[in-house]
Amino acid sequence: MSEEKTRYESGRRISIISLISNSLLALLKILIGFFASSTALIADGFHSVSDMASTIIVMISIKFSETPADKNHPYGHEKAEALGTNILAVILILTAVFLGRDAFLTILSGNIAEPGSWALVAAFISIVVKEVLYRYTIKIGREIKSKGLIADAHHHRSDAFSSIAALIGIGGAKLGFRFLDPLAGLVVAFLILKVGYEIMRDTSYELMDGRPAKDKIEEIRELADSIEGVMGIYDIKLRSYGPSYIVDLKIVVKDQLSVVEGHNIACQVENEIIDNSDNIKDVMVHVDPASIH
Repeated sequence: MSEEKTRYESGRRISIISLISNSLLALLKILIGFFASSTALIADGFHSVSDMASTIIVMISIKFSETPADKNHPYGHEKAEALGTNILAVILILTAVFLGRDAFLTILSGNIAEPGSWALVAAFISIVVKEVLYRYTIKIGREIKSKGLIADAHHHRSDAFSSIAALIGIGGAKLGFRFLDPLAGLVVAFLILKVGYEIMRDTSYELMDGRPAKDKIEEIRELADSIEGVMGIYDIKLRSYGPSYIVDLKIVVKDQLSVVEGHNIACQVENEIIDNSDNIKDVMVHVDPASIH
């Protein structure tokens, strides 16, 4: 099985597990939240609904990102994953806005019922399940270098935190502080908004070809500089493309070299970088004579 196929199958497997778990949790929390009169648990349930949507988006984007390069997309389709993850961020932000509005209006109205005991049980179950999903998803996401899965994992963790907030709010409401239940719903909305913003910030940086970590650039500089005949390295550009990187750089060689000799040095630089630096998709080497520097 090819590396791309293995990557997709791993992502698909954890996504199906997440989808089933989130579906059951969403149904459990929304139904119990409704019958137990818990604003916090209903908000947490809709957070799990957004988890379902995010998992579906991740599955689709990972599948599409594995599509081979074609005439219209000569570099491939790996950025589909970042695009899908950005859509996930929009869903999270919109979910947070609507849930926050409802919780705020409930607090203003003052018409707050005491939540039932089953709401506490549902919130506790959610905390356990979401933490397990987080640990499993982030492990697979890091193994296959999937930004979408890693974002989905952090979404699971944020859902666990929101369930903790719901648990505290419900518990406080049952002790007589009824305003704590819708207040917890407001906290849940804020947590969802925070995660959505952070995901959008990171994926937008990739989509705008923001520069990856500086140490990766220094690693590429050292590899290129190790090739005999390279007198200098200039203008290294590095951009993320899904789980991989595309590199553009300029090397300086002696003036008297022939075109063929300069080309051979450039090929050696390209091979050295691809062979000895992880996740390099493509390297473009421009050759300059020493006299222009």
